[in-house]
Amino acid sequence: MTHRISRRAGAFTTAFAATLLVCTTALPATAAPTATVDCTSAKAGLAAKLKKDITAALANREGTVGLGLYDRSTGTTCTLNATTAFDSASTVKVTVLATLLWDAKKSNRYLTDTEDALATAMITESDNDATSKLWKQLGVAKIQGFLTAAGMTKTVPGADGYWGLTQENVNDEQKLLKLVTARNSVLSDNARAYILKLMGQVVADQRWGTPAGAPSSVAVHVKNGWLQRSTHGWRVHSLGTFNGAGHDYMITVLTQDDSTMDYGVTTIQNVSKVIHKDLVPTTPGVTRYTPTDSPSEAFVAVPPQG
Repeated sequence: MTHRISRRAGAFTTAFAATLLVCTTALPATAAPTATVDCTSAKAGLAAKLKKDITAALANREGTVGLGLYDRSTGTTCTLNATTAFDSASTVKVTVLATLLWDAKKSNRYLTDTEDALATAMITESDNDATSKLWKQLGVAKIQGFLTAAGMTKTVPGADGYWGLTQENVNDEQKLLKLVTARNSVLSDNARAYILKLMGQVVADQRWGTPAGAPSSVAVHVKNGWLQRSTHGWRVHSLGTFNGAGHDYMITVLTQDDSTMDYGVTTIQNVSKVIHKDLVPTTPGVTRYTPTDSPSEAFVAVPPQG
């Protein structure tokens, strides 16, 4: 059965649906594993401040949270549960796009009009059908080839077309964002610019998560994902890159065992706000981004992925 809902309610939802009908009853959240935030920085005092503020933002939040922060300009890194595996949900769509561009580069060709349309829908609207078509076109072997080239050794593509069940962790997602945001031998400059362009054009009701609290002086690029299953409740994730005001940084927040989707979103936004504030203190005339739309928890069941 296919359930149709409006675009506003999430027809282009970042939830991975495939043929899997998930339990619609939210599960009780479970306590996060005992872990501490670890930060280092070349800027005096910044690591300690980030560690303190991130820890406070996550205090009393239930569920499991994986966090990664890297700021090139200050040599700052923060991690929490960085090797914990999560179901990717729609965050894997950045990997799918990167694979498509990496593969096209090997043949020294541009994307076709059809590929461009599918890629645009996949990232800016989080269209699941477009993702399924590109996943099938590429095949797991090419996706694995990109992961190997990117050094994303702990990412495991979802089997049997279930791309949203790809296993990922913070460390690998941060490796991906580093490739997208700086010159390297894996992705061409044009490919990186294309990925960032699409991540900068995500529709308004999907621009929540890591952009929360970002100063108006930085450019924002985001890709989110969410998925509910009968084990580990809601997974809610957000990948973001930010450039400007003398900074060049990226944030990955992966969560699971969330009691509701909104609970996961709030967890991500609480920690993102303090990161932006600590990295880029407020100056006169600079405002901070507040998502104006609440994402929908609607679940979409789609036909089998071919």
